[in-house]
Amino acid sequence: MKIGVYKIKVIHAGYFSLDGGAMFGIIPKSLWSKNNPPDEANRIKLATRLLLLQSESKNILIDTGMGDKWDEKSRDIYSIEQVNNSLIKALSVEGIKPDEITDVILTHLHFDHTGGSTILMNGKLLPTFPNAKYLVQKKNYEWALNPTDRDKGSYIKDNFIPLVKEGILNFVDEQNQFDETISFIIINGHTFSQQLIKISDSTNTLLYCCDLFPTYSHIRLPYIMGYDLQPLITYQEKKYLLNKAVEENWKLVFEHDPQYDYATVESTEKGIMLKDAFESLD
Repeated sequence: MKIGVYKIKVIHAGYFSLDGGAMFGIIPKSLWSKNNPPDEANRIKLATRLLLLQSESKNILIDTGMGDKWDEKSRDIYSIEQVNNSLIKALSVEGIKPDEITDVILTHLHFDHTGGSTILMNGKLLPTFPNAKYLVQKKNYEWALNPTDRDKGSYIKDNFIPLVKEGILNFVDEQNQFDETISFIIINGHTFSQQLIKISDSTNTLLYCCDLFPTYSHIRLPYIMGYDLQPLITYQEKKYLLNKAVEENWKLVFEHDPQYDYATVESTEKGIMLKDAFESLD
């Protein structure tokens, strides 16, 4: 798919699992499990679906997945399904080397979005993409430094502090425009200053939904994660953006859905619902 000057490709960086109840909050298991079958530990399978945007001058990566810096206990807890350097291998399939990435846009600093941002080499944590300019919202970085006891497990400093030390983590302060094609929609329900990535030209619009709509099941308004710090804010953000998606015919790209790359939505008598879901962006 091409939007504006960018050729857009999906990069699959492996799978992991989280508790199904936490992923769907107040929704009963009898409902969410129909489309999201849990394992024996009540975990559901989730993807780390990243985007690669290529133009004549840029190779932009959106989010970096779980990464490879996990011990065996954590791999078991999160049922991590990926081999060493999954992200680097996935990029190599597209003919991209780590030093050829020019920009890394991080939606927020939770570990399943930033794990691949750094790599352990000879006992030292270094940027995975040494020539890239990493971008994140300033307020999310400030929150990541001092989260609450409720969400501190989601922020692993080894994923982003080395970027600061190397001087390549750049902060945007409520800025909502990267260039003519790429813009940021800042939301605060899941965590503070998460930025959704909107890729748009005069014909097409993709919205990279990160953790507002982590899977296609989350299109339903009440389906809000138990992880969200401000669930009522999430509800309002979902409602607003779903209306925009219907009005402007957006394609909603899911970072974590294990099957579908993106979906479209439509207005019905029961509210805004899933219209079509697609397994490939191509």
